[in-house]
Amino acid sequence: MAAVRGTRPDIVLVHGHDLGRWLTVYGMPSVPSPQIQAFADRSVVFDNAHAAAPLCSPARASLFTGLVPHRHGVQGLAHHQWRYRHGVLTAPEHLRPLGYRSTLIGLQHENADSSVLGFDEVGGVGFLPRAHQVVDASSAWLDSVTPRSEREPLFLTVGVWEVHRPWPAEDYTPADPAEVHVPDYLPDNADTREDIAAFHGSIAQFDDAMGALFRRIDEALDPATTMIVFTTDHGAAFPRAKSTLYDAGTGVAFIVRPPTSWGVAPGRRQQLVSHLDIVPTLLELAGGDVDAGLEGESLLPVLTEGAEDDARALVTVKSHHDAYDPMRAVRTREYAYIRNFAAGPKLTLSLDLENSPTRRGMGDAHLEPRPREELYDRRTDPDETTNVADRPEYGAVLAAFADTLDHWMDDTDDPVRRDEVEVPVHRDREVDALPAVAPVAAPHPTISLTGTN
Repeated sequence: MAAVRGTRPDIVLVHGHDLGRWLTVYGMPSVPSPQIQAFADRSVVFDNAHAAAPLCSPARASLFTGLVPHRHGVQGLAHHQWRYRHGVLTAPEHLRPLGYRSTLIGLQHENADSSVLGFDEVGGVGFLPRAHQVVDASSAWLDSVTPRSEREPLFLTVGVWEVHRPWPAEDYTPADPAEVHVPDYLPDNADTREDIAAFHGSIAQFDDAMGALFRRIDEALDPATTMIVFTTDHGAAFPRAKSTLYDAGTGVAFIVRPPTSWGVAPGRRQQLVSHLDIVPTLLELAGGDVDAGLEGESLLPVLTEGAEDDARALVTVKSHHDAYDPMRAVRTREYAYIRNFAAGPKLTLSLDLENSPTRRGMGDAHLEPRPREELYDRRTDPDETTNVADRPEYGAVLAAFADTLDHWMDDTDDPVRRDEVEVPVHRDREVDALPAVAPVAAPHPTISLTGTN
């Protein structure tokens, strides 16, 4: 580990959108993802990685700060006015004093203004940059990178729009609906298959772009001294996935290719890990303070030595999406416990899901009242579809998880426990406004045409 800590590698963090674990490397055989599979075959694949939250802005903000949403402040979507708290540091701000220069190319979803996120350089290609656009921009930027011996290490973040809905056929060629795999948590019918077939079209284009990006990174940066991290923000945009705290909602693809000079063999890790672990990992790589008041832990022991911690538990959270929908979950490799803090239906579908073909064919059973508590035995129910919270034989497990959540909420001063989640200030011309323009003496110019032909 001492040699690993001393390398200070270049770091490239690549993140997609609404992908979950819909890849062949995660056991989805019909998904068209050969390029990401080839990358995974040369990397370390984390099988049990989770976002801190199941929707875009809170999840990404946790990834880039190492804090849960009610601590960093982004408890809902950035375009719904949620903002970082004062004094919260992002990954590039943590790395800057340690000698790293940071660049963002492509998508971010933490603030309407990407210039406030702490990157030294932002290569703007728009708020909704398509994957191949981003690869082209990344390639152009990589052309300007000088050899490692002539510069400090870099932290490059590359974000893309795909595979967020919608998936129109004019943009993405759909797969054959008869050939797609339907997860057990979704109804297997023509509507769902139509939806998944369109999703596969988006994944295929995303995968092709990722292959080009990985090749370009290896051409421009030395693989011996470069770490590539590939992930996504949260689960796929289907009912009982995105915007829920089930495994399909917070479970993410998380694949790391360490510098080849480390000699880490490709393989898989079963350790339960979190996006909250990314900033502590980056800090250890850069020689900084791993603790730094963060909630995750460095993944270098897991990455390089295969270290396991079967006792680890993760807390995942949701407060706001399209509306207030407070819930918290505690999960281990064996169980998942969810507590719902407000009355409502079993599933509250975000607008993109409510308008999806899958919703059209799923009936209305999800509108039945939700229980206060849910418990799933992942040993026999990995898709978390059978709630065993009311079964007497699980009473001790339920009590232990409920107690763990209570203590965590107290320790982190979680406002949901007190029903005090603030509503963000409406963003208008007076909020985050630029300084007033100074008056001018002669605002209306005049032109004399006398003497002209």
